[in-house]
Amino acid sequence: MQHADQGSAQGLDGTGRRVGIVQARFNEPVTAELLRACLAELAALGVAEADIRRVQVPGALEIPLALQALADGDDFDALIALGCIVRGETYHFELVANESGAGVSRVALDHRLPVANAILTVENEAQAWARAADKGRDAARVAIEMAQLLDAL
Repeated sequence: MQHADQGSAQGLDGTGRRVGIVQARFNEPVTAELLRACLAELAALGVAEADIRRVQVPGALEIPLALQALADGDDFDALIALGCIVRGETYHFELVANESGAGVSRVALDHRLPVANAILTVENEAQAWARAADKGRDAARVAIEMAQLLDAL
């Protein structure tokens, strides 16, 4: 039996897969890096550029609604959420992090559609930059892996 952490990209094939990406503009330099890494990994996994639909929203709280609209309107195999929430001095961080995460999960469950959540929740900008490329790549892999898994179930 193979462990889940062995060869995470083994057997992943995005050929013919349609993927929707919702990117928050808030903290856009970081979300642009998330997007760059995500798109590069999707291409490496065989997802055609023509099969990717990308939309932008103002911030992380708006991501679930856009994901829901994509799930309602088009025939996607998976969706990806890209955002960055940096802790501030108020409770706003917890509110945005919790509500955006819950909304992303709800879209996935309500639509029975894989949604890879790459909304970074970090203490500072340095942490965001340290994670952006890896999380962007991870989101692409998760989207394709979960699309394949749901096809098999």
